[in-house]
Amino acid sequence: MGTFLRERVDFARHNEEAARVWAAYRAGRPERVPLSIVGSITNYIHNRDLNAGRIAFRDYFENPEAQILAQLEFQDYQRHHWLCDREMGLPEEWQLRVDFQNSYDATWFGCELVYPDGFLPDTLPLLAKDKARLYDLPEELPIEGGLIGRGVEFMGAMREYCGRSEYKGRRIRPPERYLGEGTDGVLDLAYKLRGAENILLDMLEDEAYYRDLMGYITRNLIRRMRALRERRWAEAPDSPDAGRYRAKGFGFADDAIALISHPMYLEFVYPYHRMIFDAFSEGGAGVHLCGANMQHFRGIAERLGVTSFDTGFPVDFGALRKQLGPEIEISGGPTVMLVKDGPPEAIDAEARRILRSGVMEGGRFVMIAANNLAPNTPAEHVAALYRAVRRHGRYGEGGRPLLEGTA
Repeated sequence: MGTFLRERVDFARHNEEAARVWAAYRAGRPERVPLSIVGSITNYIHNRDLNAGRIAFRDYFENPEAQILAQLEFQDYQRHHWLCDREMGLPEEWQLRVDFQNSYDATWFGCELVYPDGFLPDTLPLLAKDKARLYDLPEELPIEGGLIGRGVEFMGAMREYCGRSEYKGRRIRPPERYLGEGTDGVLDLAYKLRGAENILLDMLEDEAYYRDLMGYITRNLIRRMRALRERRWAEAPDSPDAGRYRAKGFGFADDAIALISHPMYLEFVYPYHRMIFDAFSEGGAGVHLCGANMQHFRGIAERLGVTSFDTGFPVDFGALRKQLGPEIEISGGPTVMLVKDGPPEAIDAEARRILRSGVMEGGRFVMIAANNLAPNTPAEHVAALYRAVRRHGRYGEGGRPLLEGTA
């Protein structure tokens, strides 16, 4: 087993089934659980079969044409070798996006970007050694700072490239939004500015400083997210969301809250989440939370009007469904290391266990490989997960999960 899927796939037949599965799911009459597989660009850069050392992370972060090529080759690979409920084969057109992984927020606030040998770039905590440096930062950060500013430059380069180029005979679409119109989270950013231990000690030992930092972060994030939307609207006045800062389905994340209890979340983080939601959400929000967050899901859903959770692991799916009820969408699945290491029989058994936990009740469950596939996961292991979902994730009449079934 390796990088490339050995079995032949009838793409037309597969795409017809995937479209039918998603249409039934979205209509509230699911025929089976959909499987969604995503993976960051690390899956391309670390895979010698796909990249062979041609593009390193520094290239990807600093050269827009290297980022474009990596994205196109990676999309092409996924569309032919990751078997899941998405369109496969060559697309009508390719879609680019500006991608600096999880470092864009911290660099915008002044953190140094570093390139550990062979690993994904990361940032150094700006305020770890000198917390008072916070008070020397400008009250309003320039939009052109850090990787946010580089993202604006990359957007221009990608637009120019798409205007003159094709890939495998198909058009290429430039990014639809600016990097920085969203955020990885307020506490997540405070964690990167101060360091994990420091920010938790600030909560307990220097609350005034903690509030100053969180308020500063939140005000600037809201201003940036608005400003980048306004820049995009000025460039494309016919954008579907033009003039509307708030929207249904607003997406949000804050993985760092896994470090704290829910009472601490309500006291120390929720007020800042509330500010961002009031600025950008009309309800129906989707939230991504990696890590052990069982203490938070229900409270966040009730207070922020969340209708969809994208989970990492560990998650008790049966207990989570009982907490949230049948109406809220849950995305989750086996750990990425199980999907990477296998064997296929273990992947099938774990998928079956999750699907039989009660999480399918209500028909609002999407199977994923714990949010982000691990680099060098064999294509046959992804296929094994797909076959397991088709076998064990079916619904019967009235939307009730079928306890058994065959693909």
